[in-house]
Amino acid sequence: MSGPLNGRLVTVFGGSGFIGRHAVRALARAGWRVRVAVRRPDLAGFLQPLGAVGQIQAVQANLRYRWSIERALEEADAVVNLVGILAPSGRQSFEAVQAFGARAIAEASKAAGIENLTHVSAIGADPASPALYARSKAQGEAGVLAAVPEAVVLRPSIVFGPEDEFFNRFAKLAQISPVLPVIGPDTRFQPVFVGDVAAAILAAVGGRARPGTIYELGGPEVLTFRRCLEVLLAEIYRKRPIVAVPFWAAKLQGRVLQMLPGAPLTLDQVLMLQRDNVVSGAAEAEGRTLAGLGVEPSSLEAILPTYLAQYRVQGQFADRRSA
Repeated sequence: MSGPLNGRLVTVFGGSGFIGRHAVRALARAGWRVRVAVRRPDLAGFLQPLGAVGQIQAVQANLRYRWSIERALEEADAVVNLVGILAPSGRQSFEAVQAFGARAIAEASKAAGIENLTHVSAIGADPASPALYARSKAQGEAGVLAAVPEAVVLRPSIVFGPEDEFFNRFAKLAQISPVLPVIGPDTRFQPVFVGDVAAAILAAVGGRARPGTIYELGGPEVLTFRRCLEVLLAEIYRKRPIVAVPFWAAKLQGRVLQMLPGAPLTLDQVLMLQRDNVVSGAAEAEGRTLAGLGVEPSSLEAILPTYLAQYRVQGQFADRRSA
């Protein structure tokens, strides 16, 4: 149920995505009117039941066209940018979406007099990274803060939750494959629950974050890639050998597979796996974390059973004795 409407309007770009649907729910429950700006508003109708009648509305917006951004921002009090891609496709390149698009939203927000801007980036954003994904994320952050110095930037680690593309993907693979291949088994992640990321977005929109600050969002546990898969297998009661794929071989695979529609692996993703994806010591020391936003991070142990049980050998009501 949503809380009493506070009369304020927030425009959420990319609000129909994985993180977006949880952010929209959190904002609606806090009483915000939510305008969801997406390329295909006809596919965002599932968001409306997350709020009261008329509280959540989808509008069309394309980041390549400034006028559509400006229209989506009309009368808005706050802005959230969640637009991002994991792999380029057609005109949806990293530069167009994550660098140019982020800057365009920030510049339009500034022109509209909106300083309450929350931009969701990613841990690993680095202008010197060999990965295009990480470089474009860094360029997007720079463009946002140049246009709106008061903006808040949130950098989550790998995000997990019911609709994630990480644990769900490997759980499905474990159902059909005798082994689980892993690229960079010793690479460290700090998985963060999507509900906690949504809470961080709400905190930022609600003025509980330091203006002009970059926050790094991670869960309570730091795990290697291999350990993440071990936790996954234990949760779905399956035993599968975890096979390490050398980086040289993964890079070759990425170069080939990225040319396929819906590329299952890209070279850029392999390059990203060569670096840890965890909250930095500086962010911890300076309070630029979930805790600094008043959010207590949820553990994998508490959340994974709520959506991975469906992958158990004998279904969601199976116990370990039947595995």
